[in-house]
Amino acid sequence: MDLIASRLRRQKKGQLSLSRETLKAFDREVNAFVDYMFGPRDARVRGWFLLDSYLPTFFLTGAYLLCIWLGNKFMKNRPPFSLRPHLIVYNLGITLLSFYMLIELILATWEGGYNLQCQNLHSAGEADIRVAKVLWWYYFSKVIEFMDTIFFVLRKKSSQITFLHVYHHATMFNIWWCVLNWIPCGQSFFGPTLNSFIHVLMYSYYGLSVIPSMRKYLWWKKYLTQAQLIQFLLTIVHTLSAAVKPCGFPFGCLMFQSSYMATLVILFINFYIKTYRKAPSRTAVKETPATTEIKNGFHKDYFAAANGLQNNKKAQ
Repeated sequence: MDLIASRLRRQKKGQLSLSRETLKAFDREVNAFVDYMFGPRDARVRGWFLLDSYLPTFFLTGAYLLCIWLGNKFMKNRPPFSLRPHLIVYNLGITLLSFYMLIELILATWEGGYNLQCQNLHSAGEADIRVAKVLWWYYFSKVIEFMDTIFFVLRKKSSQITFLHVYHHATMFNIWWCVLNWIPCGQSFFGPTLNSFIHVLMYSYYGLSVIPSMRKYLWWKKYLTQAQLIQFLLTIVHTLSAAVKPCGFPFGCLMFQSSYMATLVILFINFYIKTYRKAPSRTAVKETPATTEIKNGFHKDYFAAANGLQNNKKAQ
């Protein structure tokens, strides 16, 4: 019996070792393909957590999508969770992280003498490394923000889990893996600086909205919508400015970022027109409930009520 058990253990170890070698070989092939597509990576970020291999980012994105699918099935016949304490802590944490990134990006780019119109990847020395470190946190924050959707699922706000919501969350995490590996500083600083500022406003709004006594003071939610759209447009303008007056920043990256941001603008404007510019029908007016979902600055489909919060008319 001992001999049989020993053979089984050796077989299991051999299978495990084979699986590891297979995964390592697959990892090498994937990263070799990515390197072939995009060229040599920036050596300054080699060895940073999650960056050397694309597989962790890929698998985390897959797990995110799987959680949405399985979570909705799990919650189908179950009552929604409240999660108020969790939402307060989560929104406060994202607000503080966003505030840190905002301040640190401002200080780092000021120290490096960054050119607002176009900034290359290597001229600012240590300031470039400082910017890259902040942008790593920006990349990592995108996996944390997967929790926006998980809270939707647990609170049975499935109407909020739309194409735009999932598209934005899943793509941003993967795009910023690429940014950190190939263009981790320079012109890449501008979008995250604006977005961090918007997130300070947005997630603080979410957190305060969880507290019923604070809702009457949240008069500024409608301005978040305009701020979000302005952010997208300014990022596109800033990106294209580097194409008009080049400074050595990769042209292909500029075009990709502009195109991606344009998709968000188009999707956002489409929803904005449908929601705010068209008069509601009489039927819709009659069927309007006593409470309405928070529309917090992006829109119902994506950023609105990102944690599944509700607000009543008095709070509006």
